Amino acid sequence: MPPAFPARAPWGTSSKLRAWQQAALEKYLTTNPRDFLAVATPGAGKTTFALRIATELLQRRVVQRVTVVCPTEHLKRQWADAAQRVGIHLDPNYSNAQGAHGASFDGVAVTYAQVSMKPLLHRARTEAGKTLVILDEIHHAGDALSWGDGVSEAFDPATRRLALTGTPFRSDTSPIPFVEYEEDREGIRRSRADHAYGYAEALRDGVVRPVMFLAYSGAMRWRTSAGDEVAARLGEPLTKDMIGQAWRTALNPQGSWIPSVLQAADKRLTEVRRGVPDAGAMIIATDQETARAYAGTLKEITGESATIILSDEEGASEKIEEFSAGTSRWMVAVRMVSEGVDVPRLAVGVYATSTSTPLFFAQAIGRFVRVRKRGETASVFLPSVPVLLDLAAQMEVERDHALDKPKKDGDEDENPEESLLLEANREEKASGDLEKTPFEALESQATFDRVLYDKQEFGTHAEVGSQDEEDFLGIPGLLEPDQVTTLLRQRQADQLARNKNKPAVAPEQPQEVTGHRQITALRKELHSLVGAWSRRTSQPHGVVHSNVRDACGGPEVAKASAEQLQERIATLRRWFIGQK
Repeated sequence: MPPAFPARAPWGTSSKLRAWQQAALEKYLTTNPRDFLAVATPGAGKTTFALRIATELLQRRVVQRVTVVCPTEHLKRQWADAAQRVGIHLDPNYSNAQGAHGASFDGVAVTYAQVSMKPLLHRARTEAGKTLVILDEIHHAGDALSWGDGVSEAFDPATRRLALTGTPFRSDTSPIPFVEYEEDREGIRRSRADHAYGYAEALRDGVVRPVMFLAYSGAMRWRTSAGDEVAARLGEPLTKDMIGQAWRTALNPQGSWIPSVLQAADKRLTEVRRGVPDAGAMIIATDQETARAYAGTLKEITGESATIILSDEEGASEKIEEFSAGTSRWMVAVRMVSEGVDVPRLAVGVYATSTSTPLFFAQAIGRFVRVRKRGETASVFLPSVPVLLDLAAQMEVERDHALDKPKKDGDEDENPEESLLLEANREEKASGDLEKTPFEALESQATFDRVLYDKQEFGTHAEVGSQDEEDFLGIPGLLEPDQVTTLLRQRQADQLARNKNKPAVAPEQPQEVTGHRQITALRKELHSLVGAWSRRTSQPHGVVHSNVRDACGGPEVAKASAEQLQERIATLRRWFIGQK
């Protein structure tokens, strides 16, 4: 459902509301609260619900005006357009220099930043008439101390306040204005929603699309700030620092990983468009430079220019609206198109950023789950990084905002806020920190890893462009969720059957007959010895790997058998005691 009310029923009839919207509306009108927090998954129809509340309160003369507060400039216009379609006139161009809004408007749409700049101005506007304040994506009020303070000061005198959010609350402990917190059995104060409608419920009701995550791994090589060359395989057990550096190497537009994944994603888009002709795709980039580079790669792949969206740049709203209404294939956005931005035809995504907080991930994936017709499935391509795979697997987990964390025995001086941050970011801290760490990406290769769907994993490693990869990319774009699961199981069975019937591996590529855990342990031991030899001789890691490989023969570490790894380990040990 788009942000405005659907046209399938006359305005004012309850039948046009979804079940969760109707239940939340009845709860609101029965209790008549001053503050109400609605938590609903992206794509569920929070805008529709909020505007229905607004029309009810205006018609009953409970309020005289409406103020919508949202995160971005584009969302102001989107709210104004949606409100216009149900007879509420909001001014999205209202500026702090105006004072009062125009007489032809029922209220204004402003940003959190705008409110924080002149909270007393907005307080005076709120006091001038009975006001309903709709706080869209309320968690943004905790983005900065000034934002939270500004919102509290400006809207404290509001007659009614309706807070909305569609994503897991913040992982920090900054209190969110006008949100009620309750202690649980462990003494942790958690946010209390007046009505909640999660992704699992929305998926069950057919309100949102299910998401198929396609993970890609591959061999990476980079040079550290100390001049050491490091080779590792994305998707294998590594230290946090190495995961972050391998991840950033994969996302480097000069390597082969990104072009291979974009090629695969475009093939997937072509398949989806067989059933959904106007389906679009979006790649989420880390910064403007890489966004433009990705757009260039897409132009080479598709022959069509991609739409580049830079956050709140001049003309960004028009570009988003043009893409949403059109049929072009690709959009490239820096970080993301902000939560709440409605581009329902987005069906394929590429998560090409090293940002990995649960809040950001949920917001990003929320861009692809808005359903338009039965049978649509979203497809999101991502690096095979543990934190992202974990977030993908937990798509249906509900979270509340917690203000406290109980102290553990012996932690009398522990800072609850710092502890909560450490816990929330324990798997993602490396990637965030490494954005400031100098390093040079040298080479990247992509390999199909697996598919995650409905809390299950399907498929095994496959070369890019192989029949195994093509089978998973070719899943039809319009299927019932259980049909998707059935096809994924069949594709996996076909892949395993093909691999079982393959001829023996050529002598120069010895077949590995040992378990993956032994291989992982041997690689870890080899890397440890290489690091020790590097410190002893002041040679870069890459040079040590090259020398020991020259001495022993065989392929790179990622392709070496257990016997070849054992031989290299033994060779390094002999070097340490002075033997050749």
